[in-house]
Amino acid sequence: MTIAYLNGAYLPLEEARISPLDRGFLFGDGIYEVIPSYDGKMVGFGPHIDRMIDGLNALEIGLNWGRDEWRQVCEELIARNPAPQLGLYLHVTRGADDKRHHPYPDPERVPPTVFAMPTDIPPAPIPERDKVKGYKVSSMQDKRWKRCNIKSISLLGNVMHYQAGYSQGNGEVLLYNANNELTECGACNAYIVKDGKVITPQLDAQILPGITRLIALGVIREDGSIPVEERPVTMDEVRNADEIWISSSSKEIAPVIELDGQPIGDGKPGPVWEQAAKLYSAGKFNY
Repeated sequence: MTIAYLNGAYLPLEEARISPLDRGFLFGDGIYEVIPSYDGKMVGFGPHIDRMIDGLNALEIGLNWGRDEWRQVCEELIARNPAPQLGLYLHVTRGADDKRHHPYPDPERVPPTVFAMPTDIPPAPIPERDKVKGYKVSSMQDKRWKRCNIKSISLLGNVMHYQAGYSQGNGEVLLYNANNELTECGACNAYIVKDGKVITPQLDAQILPGITRLIALGVIREDGSIPVEERPVTMDEVRNADEIWISSSSKEIAPVIELDGQPIGDGKPGPVWEQAAKLYSAGKFNY
């Protein structure tokens, strides 16, 4: 039985209920996070919560919670749902008003809805070229909204992009803007490797500031053996890259072996990926 958290109570997930007038249901008016946990140890807990707080502030959702309150909920969910690996899904909406009305309701009258639950995630990937899953991806122009740096529960644009790739038999989709520059993926950040250098788009409103991205770039820079550059990346560079990677909380750093039906490099996970993945695996609990 899965135990979830809803507005101060721990209860079986199938018993959790929200009002159909909740603004998350009606408008997608909310923020979420997913924090991976392996054997009870969370990856990037602090940065995940800081990003959630930033998103709540950007949407002016008044939840007076900090790291301590969220840590208590996360640790309680881990204790009540013992498993080798869990994704802790955290979800806050503006709350349930008494009518459907676009303007924000008075927060003194309508408190936020706070929900959290554990989800299944796969075991941490093995950072070895002959044991890792290589992803096949497609590419398409990014048609999402202009505030992709906010981790909103309004994910229809991401879902439509992801589905377009999925329907073609691919595991992700690389997105590019009107300038033919790489942004990110349906549910991941993206990187290329050229001549031994890792290159990834710099953060802006087109790109979610991924926590796995934060950790990956941090451990690579701390090690110092792989050069890193953050700058605009054209799709011509992507198609001519030696390696392509994607990253997310559940995938960690994953290699791409095929783009739009064409192999990347020799069609196998690359050596720079393996080096970076080992650094990430060794350092991910330090953030």
